[in-house]
Amino acid sequence: MAAAAAASPACKCFLVTGSPGIGKSTLVMRAVEKLKASHPHLNIRGFYTREVREGSGRVGFEVVTLDGRRGPLASSKFSSSESLRWPNVGKYKVDVASFESLALPELQIKDGVDLYVIDEVGKMELFSSSFFPAVLRVLESNIPVLGSIPIPKCGRDIPGVARLRNHPGATVFTLNRENREAIKDHIYSQLVNLLPRC
Repeated sequence: MAAAAAASPACKCFLVTGSPGIGKSTLVMRAVEKLKASHPHLNIRGFYTREVREGSGRVGFEVVTLDGRRGPLASSKFSSSESLRWPNVGKYKVDVASFESLALPELQIKDGVDLYVIDEVGKMELFSSSFFPAVLRVLESNIPVLGSIPIPKCGRDIPGVARLRNHPGATVFTLNRENREAIKDHIYSQLVNLLPRC
């Protein structure tokens, strides 16, 4: 929990990182669910990403807004002529237009928003030229943020991710199997102290 000790009262951006499959999205959503259960009047906006599976295999990812709208983010099964021009990450083609149509409206700065959830800021999402500027506007809005970022791969960070990791208003928590529950509870407590309607 050494990372948690770095959190300061002024910090309003909490980012979780860790190896693929360690539970970043799960932690973010459990913290949000706990906040909603304990403080149902909070106005929480944002999105999360989750795997799309067929049988035992992963075939892609979808983006889901906190009010339940969803659409494709990336897939290994896109086969239209249009998708041939889309960017790819490994075997997955990234549907930037679908991602933007769901994620960008959720990141508009609006009065009355208590918390923004951004899961995640990663390579696929950053193919959108409009996404990272929207994330920065949220960070600069002084409204609390809970998000996730990937861990550097082979020691190399994605430039946009590195900017968030080193942002002066951000505290980064590196997850492992032993500390996940403690970090979730710590972030929840920090948010309860920050959010005006808690």
